Amino acid sequence: MNSLSKFFWFCAGVHIDTLKKYPTEHNKYIGIGATIFFTGLFAALSGGYAMYFVFKGDPSAIIFAIFFGLLWGLAIFNMDRYIVASIDKNASTWKQIGQATPRILLAIMIGIVISRPLELKIFDKEIKERLKVSYINSQRSRIDTLNNSFLKKYTIELNKLQEAKTQRDSLSNGIKEDRQKLNFEIFGNKTTETSGIMGYGPYAKRKETELLQRTQDLDTLSADIRRMESFIANRKEFDGLLSERLYTGKQLDSLTSVAGFADRNWALGQLSFNPDGTRDVNTSLAVTFIGMLFIFFECLPVFVKLMSTRGPYDRSVENIETTQVYHSEKDKDYEMTVVDGIQDTRVTTEIEKRKEIIKGKAERDLEKFDWDS
Repeated sequence: MNSLSKFFWFCAGVHIDTLKKYPTEHNKYIGIGATIFFTGLFAALSGGYAMYFVFKGDPSAIIFAIFFGLLWGLAIFNMDRYIVASIDKNASTWKQIGQATPRILLAIMIGIVISRPLELKIFDKEIKERLKVSYINSQRSRIDTLNNSFLKKYTIELNKLQEAKTQRDSLSNGIKEDRQKLNFEIFGNKTTETSGIMGYGPYAKRKETELLQRTQDLDTLSADIRRMESFIANRKEFDGLLSERLYTGKQLDSLTSVAGFADRNWALGQLSFNPDGTRDVNTSLAVTFIGMLFIFFECLPVFVKLMSTRGPYDRSVENIETTQVYHSEKDKDYEMTVVDGIQDTRVTTEIEKRKEIIKGKAERDLEKFDWDS
């Protein structure tokens, strides 16, 4: 008998010395044991992968993942081994189902826990793309919130700045028109507002004086605008608007690579929906079926034991247990008989001892009475 077979028998929780007597039962329990072993192995991989994401970025992440994965896998393996071994194949079908029902319910919950980390790995690429969209939308929403808050906070200053800019634009346009009229007057271009006489006459001098004044007003207004713009820029920097930018491609890749378990789990749930909010049936079914596959795999050890027929090994175990129960009952009868016999002797001995004590006390009292007399 090779070591691998014995190992799978151990995983199945059988009594190896008894099973060796029945060769026809060997393969059945090798299959049951292998199912329990691989269920524990998948649990270890899933638990380790989940823990790796919990401590991702920490130098000890791999150590924590290995330790927790082994611990989780051994816990699931031990529980499967115990419950499968405890299903009594000599009981009725309904009693076996009753024994297995709590384990099946627990297996469904464990299957969900086991499948989730592996689903995260299977849909890793799609999850990263969904996280990028989420991060971009969050950053855009943050920038919009800051801008709206800034607009409300500095409404008066911003309105004054806008009015000054409007006034500057109007004044600048007026200066351009006046400069053109002055040129027409100097070069003798006839219009409704120019004389048409070439030369630098009184009208041209008056226009030049007005133009100079308006230019000075424009310079003063432009200086005020620059001062207000400088104030607004300082306020934006102080409130953090200038430091907020939409993420670049490299930044998004970096963020998705260090995304935690909660973010990735949320993104996996969002894969079942399209960007417009409608349900993505294909992806939803894929995620659901993968989860159901792992749930079924977790329940498989119990199903395998329930589906297996009652064989000579099960009958032999029943006979051994019946014999042991009978032997235990006889041991109980033996011990009770011995205790009863010992108890009778102890009672008789104690009675005689106390009689002697009473007799001795009576004799001493009588002697004392005679002496006093």
